[in-house]
Amino acid sequence: MSVRIRPLHPHLFGEVEGIDMRRPLTADEVAAVEAGMDRHAVLVFHDQDITDEQQVAFSVNFGQIELAVGGNITKPGERRIDVKLADVSNLDQNNQLLARDDRRRMFNLGNRLWHSDSSFRAVPAKYSLLSGRRIPSAGGNTEFADMRAAYDALDDRTKAEIEDLVCEHSLIYSRGLLGFTELSEEEKRTFAPVRQRLVRTHPVTGRKSLFLSSHIGTIVGWQMPEARCLIRDLMEHATQREFVHAHVWRQHDLVMWDNRQTMHRARAFDETREARDVRRTTIAGEAPTVAQVAA
Repeated sequence: MSVRIRPLHPHLFGEVEGIDMRRPLTADEVAAVEAGMDRHAVLVFHDQDITDEQQVAFSVNFGQIELAVGGNITKPGERRIDVKLADVSNLDQNNQLLARDDRRRMFNLGNRLWHSDSSFRAVPAKYSLLSGRRIPSAGGNTEFADMRAAYDALDDRTKAEIEDLVCEHSLIYSRGLLGFTELSEEEKRTFAPVRQRLVRTHPVTGRKSLFLSSHIGTIVGWQMPEARCLIRDLMEHATQREFVHAHVWRQHDLVMWDNRQTMHRARAFDETREARDVRRTTIAGEAPTVAQVAA
């Protein structure tokens, strides 16, 4: 069966048919998925009842796996799954629901803020691939915003103003928005801010997009209040309903998105009563968006 992609939104998101992640992909299938990502920025593959190993094997067709270290506060003995996958579930290492006041749960609530995965790393992520192994009966949707369309809709004056701006990204900033400020000295060092361009150009399509995230704390060379006002304005602009698609999960969906062209956020569900077991593989980016300056 050939690969077919049906658009689900005017700007982003395509539904893929013709891929079975339980078997190796052909070169043509890999090329079709990559072309679909360049066009739609987000793809959903239904009915992919896969193992962690099969998810990793599918993911490496598109680049090097970014290990799930340095982006959370989970200790080695608390890990539930292999380090090649990020555990963004509400389950502990014994597959029990995290307690309401569990520090890991509080930290992971940051996923409900608009963000781009790993923008807090010097080399930000390329793709993310999230597998829905166990889906709650209500809620828990994932929303995606098209940063290409949002950039295109800006007026010329704003485009000129932001063209060369550089922002500082850190998990300290995004978690601080939620009041999660009690970090150890080691965590503060791990989450030290990195610099990213505010406007990116896609290496294949040449389209420009905004590189926004709740991880942004300031703009280099600006006073923080002024910087945060601009970032807030841009976030409000970029997450208007016309640029956003909400994915309603089905069990065994796998959703793949391009962090260079989108933002996303998880939506609430009843975490105290239901499990949401979702596992993410992340494809590392190729290079920094801007030269990092040593502190």
